[in-house]
Amino acid sequence: MGNESQKLHILFFPFMAHGHMIPMVDIAKLFASKNLKITILTTPLNQPLISRQILNTQNSGSDINIRVINFPTAESGLPEGCENFDFITSKHLGLDVINKFFVSTSFFQDPLEKILTDIRPDCLVADMLFPWTTDSAAKFGIPRLVFHGTSFFSLCTLLSIDQYKPYKNVSSHSELFIVPNLPGEIKLSGNEIPISFREETMKETAKLFESALESELKSFGVIVNSFYELESAYADHYRNFFERRAWSIGPISLYSREVQDKAQRGNQASISEHECLEWLNSKKPNSVVYLCFGSIANFKATQLKEIAVGLESSRKDFIWVVRTNTNTNPEDEHWLPEGFEERMKGKGLIIRGWAPQVLILKHEAIGGFVTHCGWNSTLEGITAGLPMVAWPTGAEQFYNQKFVTQVLKIGVSIGTQESTMYGDHNIIKNECIEKAINRIMEGEEGEEMRRKANELREMARKAVEEGGSSYSDTNALIDELIKFKFH
Repeated sequence: MGNESQKLHILFFPFMAHGHMIPMVDIAKLFASKNLKITILTTPLNQPLISRQILNTQNSGSDINIRVINFPTAESGLPEGCENFDFITSKHLGLDVINKFFVSTSFFQDPLEKILTDIRPDCLVADMLFPWTTDSAAKFGIPRLVFHGTSFFSLCTLLSIDQYKPYKNVSSHSELFIVPNLPGEIKLSGNEIPISFREETMKETAKLFESALESELKSFGVIVNSFYELESAYADHYRNFFERRAWSIGPISLYSREVQDKAQRGNQASISEHECLEWLNSKKPNSVVYLCFGSIANFKATQLKEIAVGLESSRKDFIWVVRTNTNTNPEDEHWLPEGFEERMKGKGLIIRGWAPQVLILKHEAIGGFVTHCGWNSTLEGITAGLPMVAWPTGAEQFYNQKFVTQVLKIGVSIGTQESTMYGDHNIIKNECIEKAINRIMEGEEGEEMRRKANELREMARKAVEEGGSSYSDTNALIDELIKFKFH
């Protein structure tokens, strides 16, 4: 593959949200390290985020570049500058704007096809939220790979719920049903499935998800950020029962070996990695609990206060990432109990904004993780060998919670029972928070979860090493793409 014209050229097109862009750019970097030519397509305001993440890869001589196309804000009726999904949720613009953002994805078809004409790649890897890209790729005679950004478990759950609609056979949204045709007896309620299934205003979004699932079957296959040993029953079920071609190539975060690479994923962190690691170095192993709720959840001030009180009563050292948003203006810290930060000096670290999460989780001082159960965070927790408190807010996070607490048995549920967009469900009281933190951090139950999580961490490490399941799947996929190019 030394000759330039022989080099496989792959175009990556991530959906404009941190939880989708970060892992997809990591996959692009992994493919670039295998001597492939990589182009990443994005919009002007998202370009700097991706540039930071690929800088080291470019400096090491890999062939990885960015192409920019304009975001169709005017056509889709979105406010100017609304180019990233996380921006919408932070501004609290409501379901209508969220719906418009999802629907705006179809306006990218013409610009994408102009780029395909111009650069003629050999393969297109596009996010699941761009279902029409399967047809675009077909016009150019190239394969389209789907990137989902979630687990086999939640893909199977999603497909079962979409196919059998079990939530329609119960008398209320709070009544539990068994997810049909899924290995293991998994129970959910209507309140725990994504909001687009329940909200009339989200009809357009629901339609987009429908066509995403259909386009999967017509595509070349699906790339999954997971590893076979973690969820073999669900990987097999997805491939055999649902008849999807899929390659598990994760945990993708394990390929970022350099501290700099780990620190440069996502937004500019609001704390230097040096400051963060220095604080952690002063702590005993497994003594610190890390709390972070992803880039979308937007807790009310009353909920943040309950978390603060719960943390203080748990008496554990902690790092707490609080998303700076309309609730948490640095000048107006009314969400923190009186004198909280003085009392917690040296015991707790509050990071306002973005944190270098992979670096933090891997530190030996971290003993537990309170997470919103987005798949990136869940998998990062698993690869760090940590027991978790599952605090899902929306999307497929309730499925991931079931996976962590019931299938893997390495976590406990905080008790949220309703999928919302921003995590603005019923307030979880400080007593529940304190109890959940202590369950994962102490005692026999905590120890048992930590032991299981550490076994999974070892399996994850082996999966990406030479000869491991994900390493082999990645190479098998590249071989198939090369065969397709020269068939």
